[in-house]
Amino acid sequence: MDDQTIMLLIFVFIIAAFLGVELISKVPSQLHTPLMSGTNAISGITIVGAIAACAINMDNHALGVILGGIAILFATINVIGGYFVTDRMLSMFKKKEDKKK
Repeated sequence: MDDQTIMLLIFVFIIAAFLGVELISKVPSQLHTPLMSGTNAISGITIVGAIAACAINMDNHALGVILGGIAILFATINVIGGYFVTDRMLSMFKKKEDKKK
């Protein structure tokens, strides 16, 4: 990979990080949890892409495998955490049972 391609990828990453921070800061707190549960599908796609990146770079570059492994780890943590938060949010809407029984 040449220097121009690496600089372009770093530029795209920095722009995406700034855009993500701006978007999340504009979301009201009432919508943050439903939005987070909705992004679990995107993290699932990230896991598939990271697995593909690891498979493609297996023979050529160790850096691609390391970064792909880190992406798999972080996306998996995000998916699992999102499901726990969604489950907790949905449990708030369940009817409470009578404690007298």
